[in-house]
Amino acid sequence: MTPRKVLFVNHTSTVSGAEMVLLDVAPAFAGSAAFLFEQGALNQQLEQRGVRVFSSRFGAGFSRLKRDSRAISAVPMAGRMIGVVAELAHLAREYDVIYANSQKAFTLASLAAGIARRPLIWHLHDILDKTHFAAKQRQLQVYLANRNARAVITPSLAVEQAFVAEGGNPELANVIPNGLDLDADPIPKTILRRQLDLPSGPLIGVFSRIAPWKGQHVVIRALANLTNVRCIIVGSPLFGEDDYANSLKILVARLGLQDRVHFLGQRSDIPQLMQAVDIVVHPSVSPEPFGRTLVEAMLVRSPLIATDAGAAREILAPDAVNMLVPPGDTAALVNAIRQVFSGAAGLPSQLDAAQTRAKDFYGLAKMRAAIARVVEHAVNNKNRTSLQAHQPTNTSFASTVL
Repeated sequence: MTPRKVLFVNHTSTVSGAEMVLLDVAPAFAGSAAFLFEQGALNQQLEQRGVRVFSSRFGAGFSRLKRDSRAISAVPMAGRMIGVVAELAHLAREYDVIYANSQKAFTLASLAAGIARRPLIWHLHDILDKTHFAAKQRQLQVYLANRNARAVITPSLAVEQAFVAEGGNPELANVIPNGLDLDADPIPKTILRRQLDLPSGPLIGVFSRIAPWKGQHVVIRALANLTNVRCIIVGSPLFGEDDYANSLKILVARLGLQDRVHFLGQRSDIPQLMQAVDIVVHPSVSPEPFGRTLVEAMLVRSPLIATDAGAAREILAPDAVNMLVPPGDTAALVNAIRQVFSGAAGLPSQLDAAQTRAKDFYGLAKMRAAIARVVEHAVNNKNRTSLQAHQPTNTSFASTVL
């Protein structure tokens, strides 16, 4: 099979969940390149992985457009949008397929793909609902997908179902879960905590960017009802959520938890930190499109408590379903944490099952191979149909993986 030259497109150069996937996928396509709207950390990290990077002359500032903004807010940037489309259409003629890795990238890439006459793939990393996107934005995205995309890749059934619920063509959708390459050596907690300068005693950890929908405030409120339990919060506000980050610190002070809540910021040693805590808590209050943290915790055999919203139920091992709690329910989270610390029966076997599931279904090689098949299908077939036979909505997530 001739390697396909893919032009990956992303609107931001801030590295978050979708960009981590791009960093894993793009290097697998020899001769491919990335077109980024702005300069930043993503440019450098892609180049370090051998990916050629083009930066737009007109794309700076698109990251500041909010997902829930009205369409009229983008009018002042119309001229620059036209510039980006022209740049992208010109460059795309050198590649076999355009691969849009974000919503804003997809909107402009869909126009460029038509001009350049190149097939378009949209990797949809978000749940299209009113929680995150204004109605006009959702309608525009779905219209462009139905009209212009050759395929839509989603990381979970939750994302696919939301896309279809908004009017997206189900024949376009391909569920491919995010893959990780993580093989952490088990190290005793006492040694890790000493190496990482973490407190002793009962310790929980929250690992995600700081944003209101990620639910860090729920964990802080739960701590007020958990004597002697400490917490590390790992992550930072990446997309303008600084007010929320400050509110968390105010909440910690108001509840008198300054000595029990530790903000560690962005870290590169997530697997070690996850092994060092007693419980990983994933407290999103809105549906999670995937949840990389969930898989990372499963791979290092960390006890995991997650909110039952979005893809969490799909990802967790079936016999660990009792580790799910309703989103935003402080009392339920308190009870779940107490249950784990009390030595709940069956926990070791649940951790074994979770680790096995993570290795079986969420490997990097599996994700890359599945995406390569979608790319090949998109190039060779103009009928815009999915590679996978669609399953009923209640079918196990694992059975839908390409």
